[in-house]
Amino acid sequence: MRRKEFQLHGEQLEDVTAFLHEMSYGFLATKGAAEYPGVLPINYVYLNDALYFHGSRIGEKMNTIKLQPEVSFAIAKEYSLIPSYMSDPFYACPATVFFKSVLIHGKAIIVDELQEKCDVLNALMNKLQPEGGYEPISLEHNGYVSRVGATAIVRIDIDSMTAKFKFGQNWKQAQLESIGEQLALRGKELDRETVELMQRYCPHAGTNQE
Repeated sequence: MRRKEFQLHGEQLEDVTAFLHEMSYGFLATKGAAEYPGVLPINYVYLNDALYFHGSRIGEKMNTIKLQPEVSFAIAKEYSLIPSYMSDPFYACPATVFFKSVLIHGKAIIVDELQEKCDVLNALMNKLQPEGGYEPISLEHNGYVSRVGATAIVRIDIDSMTAKFKFGQNWKQAQLESIGEQLALRGKELDRETVELMQRYCPHAGTNQE
């Protein structure tokens, strides 16, 4: 059963898609003939309700996918670390961290259709090199045709997708306000964004940090 602090409702579910577009890499989990499951950090793009990644046409990863196409893919982003002393002057127990994470289960399909491969590669470039500085990938450019054909593109058709966004949803209002004020004063990287997300995902949070 999913804990209440991780539940997302209504328009917040749209934030899952936005998070998938925001992040640029995740961890691919495969199961093959090896003794242990495989886990690889890999760049990805979320496109047309599927997740894509690219790589070499040969190698252990591709061999494993051909053998056992059922895979998992995890994406996560850590926000503010919340030290114990923000809540308790003595005990270590309250120490925690706020985060977003998405876990996908699905089937890995090797893409052969060249136009789909071009679309994916362009989407990856838009994500990883948004400033441009290159000729868009197209089958109309002879210089791209062989490169597109030689590049492996894998599509993960999603069977299930779950998200955990932890920002103190199970805390009482007084604790949220106290931690939010301390984060705003601390002012480390991501602290201000963390406070904003606490207010977004905790309907009972009644303060606005400046």
